[in-house]
Amino acid sequence: MRVPQLFGTGIRLTVTKIATNGAKVVKGDILAQFDSTAMVDAERDAKAKLDDLSHQLDQKKAQAASDDATRLSQIRSAEADMEKAQLELRKGPVLSEIDRLKNEARAENAKQRLASLRKSDEFHKRAEKAIVRIQELKLERQRVALERTRTNLEKLQIRAPHDGMVALENTWRNGNMGPAREGDDLYPNMPLLRIFNPDRMIVEATINEPDVAWLSKAAHTRLYLDAYPNAVFDADLESASPIATTGIDSPVRAFIAVFRIQQQDPRLLPDLSAALEIDASSAPAQRAASVSPSTKGQP
Repeated sequence: MRVPQLFGTGIRLTVTKIATNGAKVVKGDILAQFDSTAMVDAERDAKAKLDDLSHQLDQKKAQAASDDATRLSQIRSAEADMEKAQLELRKGPVLSEIDRLKNEARAENAKQRLASLRKSDEFHKRAEKAIVRIQELKLERQRVALERTRTNLEKLQIRAPHDGMVALENTWRNGNMGPAREGDDLYPNMPLLRIFNPDRMIVEATINEPDVAWLSKAAHTRLYLDAYPNAVFDADLESASPIATTGIDSPVRAFIAVFRIQQQDPRLLPDLSAALEIDASSAPAQRAASVSPSTKGQP
């Protein structure tokens, strides 16, 4: 498990709580916590901004509805004026020439005013729809920002995905290598800890190229721990890399082999130095001096 990577930020995180090395945990237990003060403030600000944008959207919708009603009233008034002007035009035969021309002018003016109001209403509706849509997009974007902030808050608390035992990882802290402690500032994706099953342990062995021939005979081996010289365990070959690797500027190539430990013992812990002795039936037992494995837990 690594230090969480938060959305939209690459800042260091301060450890406020971390499980002790070797502690047994069950699924759901809190393994590590990071300082959430900044994220809590960000969530509060994002929630307040979301509420403000929601109110603004309601206001813009209400304003658009009010302006639409006002324009509709003006259109209805213009329609009534035009109908009145058309009625006056019907009196043309009984009116003087000047009155008839006045009525025609009023009718034409009412017609143009109605056309202008209808055209203006269409443009206003488009503009108001765009304004409301822009506000809706702002609201949606802020809602996503709030969800990301809450996700960041959840990431600041690491829980055990399954039962097992905690093994703290060595990482760069305070100018040297060591396991994380409360108060440390760690960068995202730095190794933090592992959870392993102490009932199923393996050994990862690095075998030099001249000794790789012994792998075919290493179906069964004896395991010795440097920390407990008198402890002896049985281990069987589980897998071996078919390709040798080498370090930078090193002519020596090595293969990686994995051995499964058959016994259970509280002394078997991750990252202990160990040695394997190959038990080959076709040759005398030989201590593989080039083998430098370390026991590691495997869920």
